[in-house]
Amino acid sequence: FAAQRHVLTYMEDAVSQLLENREDVSQYGIARFFTEYFNSVRQGTHILFREFSFVQATPHNRASFLRTFWRCFRTVGKNGGKYSSICCYLLTAQEYHCLLQLLCPDFPMELTQKAARIVLMDDAMDCLMSFSDFLFAFQIQFYYSEFLESVAAIYQDLLAGKNPNTVIVPTSSSGQHRQRQPPNDCNPLEGVEASLFYQCLESLCDRSKYSCPPSALVKEMLSSAQRMTFYGFLMALAKDQGINRALGALPDKGDLFLDPAMDQELEKLVAQVSGLSVSGPASSSADTANMPVRNSPRINSPWKPLHHRRKMDAESEGSNEETDSSEN
Repeated sequence: FAAQRHVLTYMEDAVSQLLENREDVSQYGIARFFTEYFNSVRQGTHILFREFSFVQATPHNRASFLRTFWRCFRTVGKNGGKYSSICCYLLTAQEYHCLLQLLCPDFPMELTQKAARIVLMDDAMDCLMSFSDFLFAFQIQFYYSEFLESVAAIYQDLLAGKNPNTVIVPTSSSGQHRQRQPPNDCNPLEGVEASLFYQCLESLCDRSKYSCPPSALVKEMLSSAQRMTFYGFLMALAKDQGINRALGALPDKGDLFLDPAMDQELEKLVAQVSGLSVSGPASSSADTANMPVRNSPRINSPWKPLHHRRKMDAESEGSNEETDSSEN
């Protein structure tokens, strides 16, 4: 159970965070630190602003990152759906990558490009994509990254007439993504026999230690075609709502722009901001006295990502140096 849930990964990260932020933790206590840390893991907020090596370390981390990306930027797609004729709501791969980096500063551009290639089916990385198209393609590419690397190798072997059983499942760190050579899908007559392709994928899923799509859904998908190209297979994965539900990170495409919990939080925030602007300079002292006292609900977190602390320290040192020079 501990290995399946990657408990050791989270324990090591928690201890590392504890040691790195021990001065702050001493103000709150170790018990509270571990409570808040594992609550954040359960809620899926633990991946915010963390390094990519941690974001992709476990399936739960990947699903949490996908869910957070959707919740943070779904309004991009919502506006694009309402005003589809306005191209500014359709973004390029580079622009989607900038959004990803807002959540994970060192997120690799290579993964973004691979996700965009699933949508665009070519190397035109400057083409515009809708939020929903990119999101579901990105989900497949990011969550099943190691699986897709092996699928690409199997596909190339089948095209070359080689025995796909010689394909080696990736065993290196999943953070080290190898450059994948896009198979040539330009000729509609190209592709591989779907039934043989599925047999190889079924064998891959049986021996792979990484996350794979449910083989029953993959079989159902490939059974409807006689031949299948590589990017045709990736697009089918991205569009399959059964695979999306099995992964469990994103809602169905029809509910993609609905998030009642987030909308409710936003409404509360807007109400709070509106309440703060009720009293102006012309308000009488009596009215001000009758207004309820608003206590800030913010509680400083006992731990912060490492790179944030370094950034804050660097800014603080730069500010001190500027002050000293101005005084001289």
